[in-house]
Amino acid sequence: MSKLHKLLTASALALSALSTPAISEPLGLGRDALPDEITAWDVAVLPDGTGLPEGSGDAITGDEIFAEKCASCHGDFAEGIDNWPVLAGGQGTLTNVRPVKTVGSYWPYLSTVWDYVHRSMPFGSAQTVTPDEVYAITAFILYSNGVVEEDFVLSRDNFAEIALPNADGFYPDDRADVEYTLFSTDPCMQDCMAPVKVTKRAVDLNVTPEDPDGKPAGTLPNIQVTQAEAGAVEVEAEAEMAAGEADPALVEAGEGVFKKCKACHKIGENAKNGAGPMLNGIFGRAAGTVEGFRYSKPMVDAGTGGLMWDDETLSAFLADPRKYIPKTKMSFAGLKDEEDRAAIVAYLKTFGP
Repeated sequence: MSKLHKLLTASALALSALSTPAISEPLGLGRDALPDEITAWDVAVLPDGTGLPEGSGDAITGDEIFAEKCASCHGDFAEGIDNWPVLAGGQGTLTNVRPVKTVGSYWPYLSTVWDYVHRSMPFGSAQTVTPDEVYAITAFILYSNGVVEEDFVLSRDNFAEIALPNADGFYPDDRADVEYTLFSTDPCMQDCMAPVKVTKRAVDLNVTPEDPDGKPAGTLPNIQVTQAEAGAVEVEAEAEMAAGEADPALVEAGEGVFKKCKACHKIGENAKNGAGPMLNGIFGRAAGTVEGFRYSKPMVDAGTGGLMWDDETLSAFLADPRKYIPKTKMSFAGLKDEEDRAAIVAYLKTFGP
């Protein structure tokens, strides 16, 4: 080995030693955290209320705090604005193609609501709300979802008594026991099953149901209708509509459009006021007069000034609520499609005069 080779080898070993972490005893830096220091960072709130601080807040106060600190993203009625999350409504939608996952429809534990608001909200100003304000905001969110009444006061003492509607909708993740074993064998890559061949038609196998006259089921009879008969049917249909019979197709369409309203408004049997007033019997009623609901002053003034809800006024209001009644609390952007407004008017009419 030449002197140059030895020199290069020694240099490489030296560099290798410098780049390899030294295995040694702990450096002795720092100390164990004290119990009080750990407690200061351990701010988690458990489903049974463990970890909650002292304090309380009511839904009415929460409404005011929510409007100041949360509504810019989540809407005055917790209905969500743009892509910010909707927090209220959505009950019964979890099996839909597009479920609405809110505190009232999806979340299992109230502790998650309190803990998240306390840690992370408002967006950009996290941990600026006091415990009392968090209790009040949480109470308002409960009220917006119809879980509690307007005068409800939430505190650490009654926190564990509140059960969210979907608390029983979750179950342990058992995929490791139930599903993983199904995929633990080597997959079949060739000749896995016999080829499929079409050998007979359904009619040859006598599995196609038939009408009593021997024709395949679903065959429409050849009915001849005179022009006079057709005109009579049309006149009768128009008479029924004039008499107040709702167009079933229009009502069905209105029920679909009303999904945009369900986060705030209830309708039907046992409907109660929520983030917005219940809408049973809205037609022929003065604006701002549903018993027990706290309306904005502009809405009350509109009703006092003679605004009555009918097809025309309701359609105009729904087109642009804040233009029709300036400074109303209703933050909904409005239904721009005239057909949507006609459909929802027809649907609402089925729930009272």
